[in-house]
Amino acid sequence: MFSVLFPGQGSQSVGMVRELYENFDYVKDLFGQADDALNLSISKIIFNGPKEILDDTENTQPAIFLASYAIFQVIKKETSFDIDKADFFAGHSLGEYSALACSGVINFVETIKLLKIRGKAMQTAVPKNEGGMVAVLGEEIKKIEKIIEDNKNKFNCFIANDNSNGQVVISGKIQDLEKLISELKNLNIKNIKLPVSAPFHCILMSPATNVMKEKLLNIKFSIPNNKIVSNVTGEPSKDPDTIKKLLIEQIEKTVRWRESITNIMNLGNQKFIEIGPGKVLSGLVKRIDRNVKLIQVNNISDLNNL
Repeated sequence: MFSVLFPGQGSQSVGMVRELYENFDYVKDLFGQADDALNLSISKIIFNGPKEILDDTENTQPAIFLASYAIFQVIKKETSFDIDKADFFAGHSLGEYSALACSGVINFVETIKLLKIRGKAMQTAVPKNEGGMVAVLGEEIKKIEKIIEDNKNKFNCFIANDNSNGQVVISGKIQDLEKLISELKNLNIKNIKLPVSAPFHCILMSPATNVMKEKLLNIKFSIPNNKIVSNVTGEPSKDPDTIKKLLIEQIEKTVRWRESITNIMNLGNQKFIEIGPGKVLSGLVKRIDRNVKLIQVNNISDLNNL
């Protein structure tokens, strides 16, 4: 048994998958399709930056998807490894869209258009720099939930990501996050402000949910080739209606990544292949269980590891 993981925001880098673009004509074709679909040269942004432009959420989301999808196609065409036989596909936040496209639920062009809209909707749901995110390190989620609950009269914060054992990400408005940070400092709990300008995966994203609901309800979802593990529930499904409903909810619900990985492992799966730029998800999985087998694929030499 094995599962395929697709990364989310934060895994991007200028120049990612350039080697694949230069070596395979069908990857060049995908980049051309992406540029045409977005009416924007996402290719130039990926390969030339500048980093600040690539890091804009409305560019980051389609860019990471394009890189992940290109790697997936290279695995299918250049190796004898049957990636389609994966038991589970799971993606972190926008990575769930990569999982859906690679599993045949929605097509490539629809997906990249959706992610451009999603990125813009999430970025503009709260005025720029009025919201943010803080990573809390070294504590279990139950303790963080209690801190938020005990201080709900002082500040209004939300758990955005339950990423791994000892890594929880909190969203909120800047003034609330500052009060949270002060409380964490009093408790000697380590935390880091994240370099984002919006409070993702919380109720403050409701305007973005409304945008994506309208778009997603008009798209036909096919039955996936693999079981898709939802960020919202941490549970696998192959039912298109369930997958669509949870994808709409996903924007303002907690990303239950730790639960997703734990549930996959409890179903007997101990091997994970991370497809996309970077190695962020592999690091999170290692924090959950150091004994699992992990492979990252984002360049030609990585293909040999399969």
